[in-house]
Amino acid sequence: MSQARDRGGDQWPIRPFRNRAAGPGSATRTRAAAQLAAGTPVLPVLIVSVVVLVDVACGAGTIWLPLLAAGPALAATTSGPRGVLCVGLLAAVLGATLGTRDGVPGDELTAVLSALTAVTLASGLASALRGRRERVLAAVRSVAEAAQHALLKPVPATVGPFQVAVRYSAAAAEARIGGDLYALVPTPYGVRLIVGDVRGKGLPAVGTAALVLGVFREAAYDEPDLLAVVDRIERSLARNLGYDDFVTAVVAGYPQTGHLELVNCGHAPPLLVRESGTVVAVEPAHPAPPLGLRALTDETPSLQVLPFADGDQLLLYTDGVTEARNHGREFYPLAEGLARHLSDEPSGTLTALHDELLAHVGGRLHDDAALLLLRKPAVPEVAVPEPIAPEVTAPATEAAVPEAASDAGRGSGSRSVSSRCRSSAAGTGTGDGSQAAETTEGAADPGIPVAAFSGEISGPGDSSAHANGPGREARDRMESLPEGETPRSAA
Repeated sequence: MSQARDRGGDQWPIRPFRNRAAGPGSATRTRAAAQLAAGTPVLPVLIVSVVVLVDVACGAGTIWLPLLAAGPALAATTSGPRGVLCVGLLAAVLGATLGTRDGVPGDELTAVLSALTAVTLASGLASALRGRRERVLAAVRSVAEAAQHALLKPVPATVGPFQVAVRYSAAAAEARIGGDLYALVPTPYGVRLIVGDVRGKGLPAVGTAALVLGVFREAAYDEPDLLAVVDRIERSLARNLGYDDFVTAVVAGYPQTGHLELVNCGHAPPLLVRESGTVVAVEPAHPAPPLGLRALTDETPSLQVLPFADGDQLLLYTDGVTEARNHGREFYPLAEGLARHLSDEPSGTLTALHDELLAHVGGRLHDDAALLLLRKPAVPEVAVPEPIAPEVTAPATEAAVPEAASDAGRGSGSRSVSSRCRSSAAGTGTGDGSQAAETTEGAADPGIPVAAFSGEISGPGDSSAHANGPGREARDRMESLPEGETPRSAA
């Protein structure tokens, strides 16, 4: 026992100590190795390894050693400054080792290593500048994304009685917003929406789109007439746009069930999809100029009212969709594509359309493109159950009858029994009269129910109390009268 305890005392405390001493260090080394492996520039290291292998195989010395500088130069395009320095250090160590092995003169080896060091430092600086530019670009993109959410607010999947889906793609590679605009808002006058395209691109187009959306969201809540909403947008653009700037747009509203209002201001005609699957382009009955150009012509927008039943769909889009061309300079056939990918889910329809559009142009659009699909789902019929008559149970009715009879017995029933008892006493003047008197007294007492009219009295209490009560006294008086004499009460 003591030996085991001594041996345990010598060994057991050491193991936890070793684990504690080695645990954090091993974890730190593991993390460092993982970070190094994650940040290791594989391609630059591979290039350095190839140069080393060629030099070892050929033994040419200074002919191959200067090529080691390609490693840190390439690392500057893919890695940070730390990775560039690591690749440069690896190339310098391998270059010095190979130069000494091959017997390269000291002056030449020094020149090679100096050039390698200069390339490594320059590559590290270039990597740091590249990282800074990437961070600035990420910040700018986050600001652009916030601006997009402020201007083009996300549209929920359901707005009022409609199912809605939106797809938007900006032409600029690093931009999230452009000159196309859309908005859909529920108002006291029904759901209203707008889809438009601003002339031009870049920040000026974004500013104009912000102006149009701001005026539309304000006027949609204030103006009961859809044409009045368009007039307010026109007046605002006339004050703020230049002479050659304009906005094409389609403004729609759903003021009442089954009727859809449209105002087209120089925009591409929406596509109306009936429940049967028929796709029809809604051309304006009276063409109107784009917003911002009404002062140049006498044409004014007109209001179109379309029947819009359950199951119908309406697709609004910008010219970036219909003017998208493939390598053969063919435009994308939007109506045919919509008919092919039509479904009961607007989001699925637009996803298929957008993917086909990108495949048509070769992966990248050259203009801003916006798609907004509106669908009126069919309202399911609710079956109204037939009313069920309440069942009347017999016990409840029978229970109410004795109660009513008992209440009536306490009133008129007692009076009828009393009168019959008086007549019986007057006619006989015998012991039957005493029995009738007892019946009268018992019936007059509200605490004793009338069980039958035969003269039997039942009720709570002591039976002796009824035998010695007023009925017994009346019987005794009648028995004491002489034969043939009638009691006065009976007369």
